[in-house]
Amino acid sequence: MSGQPWRPVVVCVCLLLLLAVALPAAMAFGAEALPVGRVVDALRGGGDLATRTIVLDLRLPRSLLAIVVGAGLAVAGVAVQTLVRNPLADPYLLGVQSGASVGATAVITAGALGAFGVWALSAGAFLGALLAGILVAFVTLSQGGLTPLRLILSGTVIGSALSAIASYLVFRSADPAAAQAVLFWLLGSLAGAEWDRLWIPTAVVGVSLALLMAASGWLDAMAVGPDTASALGVSVPAVRAGLFALLALLVGALVAVAGAVAFVGLVLPHIARLLVGARHRFVLPAAALAGALFLLAVDVVARIAVRPTEIPLSVVTGIVGAPVFLVLMGRRRYSFGAAS
Repeated sequence: MSGQPWRPVVVCVCLLLLLAVALPAAMAFGAEALPVGRVVDALRGGGDLATRTIVLDLRLPRSLLAIVVGAGLAVAGVAVQTLVRNPLADPYLLGVQSGASVGATAVITAGALGAFGVWALSAGAFLGALLAGILVAFVTLSQGGLTPLRLILSGTVIGSALSAIASYLVFRSADPAAAQAVLFWLLGSLAGAEWDRLWIPTAVVGVSLALLMAASGWLDAMAVGPDTASALGVSVPAVRAGLFALLALLVGALVAVAGAVAFVGLVLPHIARLLVGARHRFVLPAAALAGALFLLAVDVVARIAVRPTEIPLSVVTGIVGAPVFLVLMGRRRYSFGAAS
């Protein structure tokens, strides 16, 4: 990329323009199809009341949540792959998603946190995610520090144990519909998108992206290796601890509102590196825009594939993400942390 310093900027601008075009187009699809022109009129405050209600109250918050969650998962994927220096890492590697599944399952099957009302499911998932993050951090630190290998092993083992607890809660439930509700949540959905649930994940993603951009130089050094980072003056233990805490909060906030959407945090960081190179000040915004565009499109497919019902997001992302990742692995000129 050194010979083409303008390329990352051009790529990000193109992705941003595509996203601006895709947003109103995505809102034209649903149980009732709408012409894009009517969608645009509704966004401007015109059109009939029924169209404005569909667009502004239902489809716009859902599409914006898809953008936020897609961007957040892609950014989290970039950060976790740098943290553990593993191209196969995704945001759920650290066990946070499994903790969220326990919290959400407890709410669905046992009515936990009923005092939170409509926020009970999100609150349960977020609290479960934070507790899982704390547990992984405690186990890893007690074993000698936040090294990539210890994080991967601790996150995998604790995540498996928490998934077993969630499965047990479903098994013990007397409600036959609970299992279906839990499964649908675990596979990811934006069906519960509302305006008042949008601001928290938006703020978390925005702050996380800003902090990661500010630390992009440290992330570049960490991606090369801890010895190189230390030689460049980076406090490796402090950066690892900060990244882990940020990832726990970010992933917890996203899973709480959308469930566990697979493949976005695994595949999109690699696509971003192919487009703009390995430097984090370019990879982070490119991954955020690509993730937002990808999940916006996935949500459209999830809504219209078996209309009038919808399918979980992870079904679509898995079908699309698996072959894309295989294609990436087959590229001889691509390696983790660098693209040409």
